[in-house]
Amino acid sequence: MTENARAGMRRKTPTVTIGPVNVGSEHPIVVQSMTNTDTADAKSTAQQVAELARAGSELVRITVNTLEAAAAVPEIQRRLDMMSCEVPLIGDFHYNGHQLLKEVPECAAILAKYRINPGNVGFGRKRDDQFATIIEQAIEYDKPVRIGVNWGSLDARLLARLMDENAALSEPLDAAVVMREALISSAVESAGQAESLGLPHNRIILSCKVSDVQDLISVYQALADRCDYPLHLGLTEAGMGSKGIVSSTAAMAVLLQRGIGDTVRVSLTPEPGQSRNDEVIVAQELLQSMGLRAFTPMVTACPGCGRTTSTFFQSLAQDVQEFVRGRMPEWKLQYEGVENLSLAVMGCIVNGPGESRHADIGISLPGTGEAPSAPVFINGEKHLTLRGEGVAGEFLELIEQYVQTNYPARIKDSSS
Repeated sequence: MTENARAGMRRKTPTVTIGPVNVGSEHPIVVQSMTNTDTADAKSTAQQVAELARAGSELVRITVNTLEAAAAVPEIQRRLDMMSCEVPLIGDFHYNGHQLLKEVPECAAILAKYRINPGNVGFGRKRDDQFATIIEQAIEYDKPVRIGVNWGSLDARLLARLMDENAALSEPLDAAVVMREALISSAVESAGQAESLGLPHNRIILSCKVSDVQDLISVYQALADRCDYPLHLGLTEAGMGSKGIVSSTAAMAVLLQRGIGDTVRVSLTPEPGQSRNDEVIVAQELLQSMGLRAFTPMVTACPGCGRTTSTFFQSLAQDVQEFVRGRMPEWKLQYEGVENLSLAVMGCIVNGPGESRHADIGISLPGTGEAPSAPVFINGEKHLTLRGEGVAGEFLELIEQYVQTNYPARIKDSSS
């Protein structure tokens, strides 16, 4: 399915331009991620930004929390330019964003977007002034803004007002309902305030992040009903490993199926030593499995059963997955549409031939007691049979040949 095949299902939103990336219902849903380096360390931050971009992150957010971090942004961008990494940088501001943007104008000019949290902009009388300062900087430098409300840092003034109004009702609502309303009101009212200060409607993105799956679905459905701004989806703290993956996909898949969501982030807690890139891969696979985007060839693999006591098909499936992910950066530069390639690695005769025929190129490995041969199917037809010790290498070679012969070469820009 092409990226625009389901565009008619998307909730209509204006286009917000973030550097070279367009966000909104007329454009593919965008994958975003965030660094966890000390932003003041320009070298390590630029390296992680580049790694996330190579993994497929189309927007990368960095923490800007100190003068040192803000001052490092130009050097981070310089290093990214040297690596030919064009991913837009988003500055994440809390508490002191109004100061940092004013005191380090190079940071304000370089960042492609500002993210601000209405609950952490300022407190009491200072809140409106400090919010206005950030919006004025966005207007001066023509930057879009994500107004990102968070369950854990709601605007205390707004929440107190809504709680008081609820307490005065003859039948007060449950506190959780009021909290959800506070999230939505904070986002929508802050967006209205930004527009009243002069920020154009098409320079605003909203998010309302919580940690609970059902709450996220309820909040975003209500938010989508009350505004037409593009929405950024994600649980605020998804968690680690399978828990984080399952929670994020359970929540966002429901919203995406309803046409809600223009950018997504899977906020996984990395295990010690684990790559930050996993959150990008999960986000891509979520969108691709739903038919909303295509990023890399999809590998269908047999789960294994008593008929497949050999682990060879498991190793081959892993080899194929790693092979296509490793080759994809080069393939995408060379061939049109290669991200739509479908592959199958199956473990026995029960479903192997059938599943392999459904893929562009598939292999059906011998199960327990079956003849030691592996038929390969290309475009639904049996192409050849592989035998012996070199099956894995020969199959990978067939994939490479298929890409070269079935996808047209990209036309190079003669002006470059």
